Amino acid sequence: MASTTPTPQSAVEKSAIRKVAFRLVPFVALMFFINYLDRTAIGFAAPNGMNEDLGLSAAQFGFASGVFFIGYILLEVPSNLALHRFGARKWLARIMVSWGIVALLFTWVGSFEHLAILRFLLGVAEAGFFPGAILFLSLWVPAAHRSKILALFYLAQPLTTVIGAPLAAILIEQHGIFGLEGWRFMFAGVAIPAIIIGIVAWFYLKDRPADAKWLTADEKVWLTNALETERAQTVKTGGHGRIRDAFGSGRVWALSFIYFGFIYGLYALGFFLPTIIEGFQAQFGTEFDTFQKGLITAIPYVPAAIALHFWARDATKRGLKTWHIAIPAFVGALSIPFALFSGSPVATIAIIAVTAMAIFSALPNFWTLPTQFLTGAAAAAGIALINTVGNLAGFSAPYITGAVADWTGNFEIPMFIVGGFMAVSGVIMLLLARANRTQRGAVDETEAQALSQ
Repeated sequence: MASTTPTPQSAVEKSAIRKVAFRLVPFVALMFFINYLDRTAIGFAAPNGMNEDLGLSAAQFGFASGVFFIGYILLEVPSNLALHRFGARKWLARIMVSWGIVALLFTWVGSFEHLAILRFLLGVAEAGFFPGAILFLSLWVPAAHRSKILALFYLAQPLTTVIGAPLAAILIEQHGIFGLEGWRFMFAGVAIPAIIIGIVAWFYLKDRPADAKWLTADEKVWLTNALETERAQTVKTGGHGRIRDAFGSGRVWALSFIYFGFIYGLYALGFFLPTIIEGFQAQFGTEFDTFQKGLITAIPYVPAAIALHFWARDATKRGLKTWHIAIPAFVGALSIPFALFSGSPVATIAIIAVTAMAIFSALPNFWTLPTQFLTGAAAAAGIALINTVGNLAGFSAPYITGAVADWTGNFEIPMFIVGGFMAVSGVIMLLLARANRTQRGAVDETEAQALSQ
């Protein structure tokens, strides 16, 4: 695991992968962009009127942010199995329209209780989208190209903040349209695109290469054969294809805990960075208007997107190595706690940018690992299980961060907690790679003895 070797590419292979990268990845990435924007819109609304209008404490805001993941987790695995059964085209479109309708209801939220209920329902509606998108792309692209393709897909996440934060700020500044406060109008503005793109997805996406009219006959044959050969090889080398195999796999659970640490850092930043920036006035005596705050929120995610691209490109060139995931974990662990000890807004944002670069550099490479040893229904269940356990951090990170911030009066201790979880992810990744090397060595020795007899 965590080691793939690149091989020379034929002209058909290059053209097939290029077409998939051009025709499918941007559209699925757009879906992910809207998904992440709707999920984190509460973070933009909080310091711009929502917390004040609804009378929310930091802990209440953290709970409302995180309760999304309870609904998400409950239906994550069943939703991904349904996608495997009914096809990605129908299921991803259904998910998107469902969450768009729920997201639109945030426009009229009236209390903490209403907010918490809607966040829970949003999680229920979104369940299965992210692992479904990962599985969908994995079913179109062989392992040697997945780091590159998933990196292109994952660019949508940092770009959601680069583009989404200023966009949210512009929407928030539109006070009074339809009689709505700015933060309410923002919720409506980011929800409606989900419904529209969900309907388009029903007609645009295809479930498998053989159904794609934009591929030539040779490209369809190459992709189909490459994916089938890879699936057969996975089974031959001890890979898992049954649902119960995924739940009983130690490697799946190890990857789940690794992902937990990265997601803990991701959502601690995503939900509380706008609030941290809001605190610059009291901490450093600086003042920014709503649009400026949106731009500042976006700053760390620009280098994060650049780092993601080049780190995944290196993994594709060299072959994925353990350190492509472990090094970002340790860099993030060291950087994030010290962001709040800097002496200026510029230094704070610079350190947070290093953390964002670390998190986003690791994630697309990480998601190439499950399909190295899972296939079929086990891949659907395993990817969903990893995402489910990881997203427990989606609930715990905002709530613990908010509760500890309320208790201590600052964000210093919560950020050390974030760093600790990311450090644990790096350690588990190293231990998992070591265990895999030991297992692979034992298999090679057994095969050698069999051949000598």
